[in-house]
Amino acid sequence: MLSKGLIIAFTFGYLALLFAIAFFSEQSAKKGKSYASNPYIYALSLAVYCTAWTYYGSVGRAATNGLEFLTIYIGPSLVAPLWWIIMRKIIRISKVQGISSIADFISSRYGKNITLGGIVTLFCFLGILPYISIQIKAIANSFDILQYAESPLPVLNVPFYQDTAFYLAIGLAFFTVLFGTRDAEATAQHEGMVMAVAFESLFKLLAFIAVGVFVTYFVYDGFRDIFDQASLRNLDHLFILQGEHGPTEWFWMSILSMLAVLFLPRQFQMGVVENSNEKHLDKAMWLFPLYLLLINIFVIPIALGGLVHFSDGNVDADTFVLALPIAYEKTWLTLLVYLGGFSAATSMIIVSTIALSNMISNNLIIPILLVNEKLKSKFQNELGGRIVWIRRATIFVIILLAYVYYKEVSGQFSLVSIGLISFVAIAQFAPAIIGGIFWKNGSRLGALWGIIAGFTLWIYTLVVPTIVTAGFLPESLMTDGLWGISALKPYSLLGMEGMSYVTHSLYFSLSINILLYVIISLFSEQSSKEHNQALVFVDIFKYSTTLDSSIVWKGQAYLPDLKALLHNFLGEEKANLVFDEYAQKTGKPLDKNRYADPELVNFCERILSGVIGSASARIMVGSVVKEEEISMEEVLGILRETQELKSLNLQLKQKSKELKKVSDKLQEMNETLRLNDMLKDEFISTVTHEMKTPITSIRAFSEILLDEDLPDADKKKFLHIIIEETNRMTRLIDQVLDLERFDSGRQKLSMDRADAKILILQAAESMLQVFKEKGLKFDIQLDFEDLEISMDEDRIKQVILNLLSNASKFAKTKVILEAKYEEENQLLIRVLDDGKGVPEEEIPYIFDKFFQAKNQTSKKPIGSGLGLAISKKIVEYHGGSIQVLKKDGMTCFEFSLPVQEDYKKTSSLSN
Repeated sequence: MLSKGLIIAFTFGYLALLFAIAFFSEQSAKKGKSYASNPYIYALSLAVYCTAWTYYGSVGRAATNGLEFLTIYIGPSLVAPLWWIIMRKIIRISKVQGISSIADFISSRYGKNITLGGIVTLFCFLGILPYISIQIKAIANSFDILQYAESPLPVLNVPFYQDTAFYLAIGLAFFTVLFGTRDAEATAQHEGMVMAVAFESLFKLLAFIAVGVFVTYFVYDGFRDIFDQASLRNLDHLFILQGEHGPTEWFWMSILSMLAVLFLPRQFQMGVVENSNEKHLDKAMWLFPLYLLLINIFVIPIALGGLVHFSDGNVDADTFVLALPIAYEKTWLTLLVYLGGFSAATSMIIVSTIALSNMISNNLIIPILLVNEKLKSKFQNELGGRIVWIRRATIFVIILLAYVYYKEVSGQFSLVSIGLISFVAIAQFAPAIIGGIFWKNGSRLGALWGIIAGFTLWIYTLVVPTIVTAGFLPESLMTDGLWGISALKPYSLLGMEGMSYVTHSLYFSLSINILLYVIISLFSEQSSKEHNQALVFVDIFKYSTTLDSSIVWKGQAYLPDLKALLHNFLGEEKANLVFDEYAQKTGKPLDKNRYADPELVNFCERILSGVIGSASARIMVGSVVKEEEISMEEVLGILRETQELKSLNLQLKQKSKELKKVSDKLQEMNETLRLNDMLKDEFISTVTHEMKTPITSIRAFSEILLDEDLPDADKKKFLHIIIEETNRMTRLIDQVLDLERFDSGRQKLSMDRADAKILILQAAESMLQVFKEKGLKFDIQLDFEDLEISMDEDRIKQVILNLLSNASKFAKTKVILEAKYEEENQLLIRVLDDGKGVPEEEIPYIFDKFFQAKNQTSKKPIGSGLGLAISKKIVEYHGGSIQVLKKDGMTCFEFSLPVQEDYKKTSSLSN
C-alpha cells in the first residue's frame, strides 16, 4: 500500500523527533529548568505500561476472549490508590539507599547479597527478553502490513540483513545508549528519556483514539451499530461478562496485572528511579487509571468492527488496528496509527533495556569482576571509566538477543500470550519485595529459595511449552508429561485442570514461592547486616533522615582510601563535592590523616550503591576497609542505645518546645503587665487631673467668699459653682468605685421588670435640653412591640444617657436614637451621630477602661473616659453586648439586651 521509503522516512523522522525532545529536555535541565519534574509528566511516563500489547494485542485478545482483556487494566486501576502505601515506601527506600533496580532493591533488603542480586537479575532478564521480542514483532508486522496490505510476506524467513526490524532495533539501541547511559550513576535521572516516554504515551493515546473514532463513527454508525452488526453474526459472547474459566480467571489475571504494574523493570525505572518527588504520586494515583480507561474505550468497537469487516478470518486480530484504516484506504490515518504502535513498542524497549542493562552491569558483570581475584586486580581501578561502556554494550546485546528470540520463538505466538508469560515471571519477585518492606523477619534464604522455586515452575509451565511449539522439544512432553508422568504435564500439574495456562502457572509458581519464603524465613536466622537492613526497610520513614548513623558498622577505615574509591567511580571533582556536602551536613570536618567513622563508611557505600549497585558497593568498600564481624547481640544493643538516644533527643526537643511556649507566654504576660502598669499610671494621672480641677475651683471660690464685702448675688453664684464642682468630684469617684466593683465581681444589680419603651423615652427626655442648647436635631425611632424586660432600670438608663451624652459632644448636626425588637429575642438600641467618628485602629480599644486615659496626653477629651468602660460592664452584666460601627455614614454605638419570651406584650403601640 505504502512505499518502503515513505514508511522508513516517517519512522526515522519520528525517532528524530524523539531525539529532539530528549535533547531539548536534557539541555533545559542543565540550565536549571526541569520539564520532567512534573506530576503530569510523571503520570504519563508510567503509561509505558501500555506497550504494543495494549495497542495491538488488546484488540486481538478482545476479538477472541471478549471483555477478559480488561483484567490487564483493572488490576493496575485497583492497586493505584495503594501506591501511597506501597509505592511511596519503595520510592523512599530507593532514594535513601541509592537503589537503581528491582535486583538491587531485593539484594539490598536481604543483606546486600551478591548471589540473590545475580539470580534476580538473571530471572528478570529471562522474563523480560520475550516481552521485548514481541515489541520488535509488533514493529516488524506493522511495517510489513503497511507495505503489503493484500498479501503480507513471511518476515520471519527474511535474512536479518534484509529485515527492516533488525535495523529499527539497532536504531533504538543507539537512541537508548544516547539518552540512557550518559552518566555512570544508575540512580541518575534521565530527563530526556522521561520526556520522550511521556510524549510517546500521549502520542499513542491520541493515535488509538483516532482510529477508534474512525471505526466507530465513520465506518459504522456509532457504538450501537457496531454491537448490532456483531450480534447478527453471533458475536454477542464477546461483549458480555463471561469467560471460559469464569470469575477465577478474572481474579487471578487482575492479581497478575496488579503485581506487574508495580514490579516490571520498566515500571520500577519510571515509577521509582525517575521519580523526583513523592508527592507526584498524588496525581498519578488518579491520572494513570484515567489513562487506562481512555486507551481502552475503543478496544471492543475496533475488535468487533474488525471481526465484522474481515468475516472470512484471514486477517490476524492483532492487526485490526492497522488493517481497518488500510481497508478503507485512509493513508494518513494509517501512518498515524502505525506511528502510534511504533511509539508504544519503542518506549517499552527503551526503558526496559536501560533497566536491564543497569541490573546486568551492577549485579552480574561487576560482581564477577570483583569476586575473581585476577579480574579484580586488573579492572578494580578502571571500573569507574568502564561502567558506562559495559552498560552500552549490554543494551546492544539485550536488543539483539530479543531480535533473535523474535525470529526463532515469539514470532509464532500472539502478542498477549508472550506478554502474559513475562508478567508471571515478574510476579515471582512480589513476595520478596512486599514481604521485605512490611515484615522484618523475612530472610535472605526465604527470598532466595522462594524465587528459585517460583521461576523453576514458571519455566516449566510457560516457557517449556513455547519451546515445544517452536519445535525444539518433543510434543510428548505436553501430552504425556515429564518422563511420561501425567501429573507433570506443564498445563495441568498434579492433574489440576479448568484454569487457563497463564493462571495455572501463576497459581502454582506464586503459591510455592510464598510458602517457601514464609516457612524458611520463620525457621532461618538473619545475619547482623540482614537484620539491620530489615529494620531500615520496614521502618524507612523513621530512619530516612538518619540512615548513615542508623546502620551498624564495626571496623577500621581510612579516609584517604574512601576518597580514592569515590574518585575512581565519580571523578575527582564530583567526589570532592560529595565529601564537602557530607561535612557540611554532619558538621564533621574531614582531615586527610584521620580515621573514617562508621557513619562516613556507610555514607560512601550508599553513594557508591547509586553507581554500581548495593552488592558491588559493599564489595568495593570492603576492599579498602577492615570490617569486623558483628554479632546479632551487638547489633541489637547498638540499636537499643540508638533508639534510647533518639527517644531522649525527642524528649529534649519536646521539653525545649514546651519551655519556649512557657517563655513566650511569660513574655506576653510581662508585656501585658507592663502595658497595664503604664495605663494605670496614665489613668491615675488623668483621675488626679480631673479631681484637681474641681478642688482648685472650690478652694479659689471659697477664698473669695471669705471677703465680707462680697455682694449677696456673687456669693450665691460662687456657692452654686462650688456645689457643681463638688458634684463633679462625686461623679468621678462614683465611676471609679463602680468600675472597681464591676471588675471584682462585687457589683450587684437591682433586677426587676421595666417597660423598655418608657425607660428609653425618659432617658431621651433628660437630654432634650442639651441637644436644644447645642442646636442639634434629635430623632427618636422606636420600632417594637410594648416590652417589659428584666433589668436594672437605673443602670440601663445610665448607659443610654452616657451614649447620648457622648453623641452630643461630637455630633455636627444631628443625633438619632433607635430601638427595635430582633427575632432572636433581643432588644437592639442604637445611638447614631454625624460626627467625625472613631478611627478604625482605635475601635478594638474604645471600650477599654484605660483607653481614653492613655490618649489624654495627646488630646484632652471631655470627661473622665470611664463612661464607655462602665457601659460595657453594665450591658454584659445584663447578658447583652455592645459595639461601635459605621452605619449609613454615621458613627453608631449599639447594644443589645435579652428579652424573656414570657415578658413580651401583645399590644402594638405607635411611635
